[in-house]
Amino acid sequence: MKDLTVGVISDTHGLMRPEAVEALRGSDLIIHAGDVGKPDVIAQLRAVAPTFVVRGNIDKEHWAAGLPVTELVEVGDHLFYVIHEISQLDLDPADAGFAAVVFGHSHVPSIEMRDGVLFLNPGSAGPRRFRLPIAVARVSVAGRQLTPQIVELPV
Repeated sequence: MKDLTVGVISDTHGLMRPEAVEALRGSDLIIHAGDVGKPDVIAQLRAVAPTFVVRGNIDKEHWAAGLPVTELVEVGDHLFYVIHEISQLDLDPADAGFAAVVFGHSHVPSIEMRDGVLFLNPGSAGPRRFRLPIAVARVSVAGRQLTPQIVELPV
């Protein structure tokens, strides 16, 4: 199995920054953890790599009705569980056999291991909020090893 790169983005709120697209280029697949804002954001991501998207709390217009609230994404031998708001997680990811939980909503980038499961929030790639960074994330998948990194965008 070849090594894979997963691009992770969230909370674009309708703004697809060229810097975010560039940071995700080279990804084998992209995960958008919700608060997309506009359907053209998804189209721009799909032009880079196959893209999996969940609906966030601002995604209320008709185009977003078909987006799932949660998504299970196969990455090599790993399962990534995607949800916008981590507070709505209603299962035990370790018991479910998930390698990672990807979420957004807070706009705060974070990488944490809990019970052997990666919890990853890429932060917000959309309009700046407070003094929080503008960021995306990448996860390198090599065999059983997941190596996450937050990528702050120069904006």
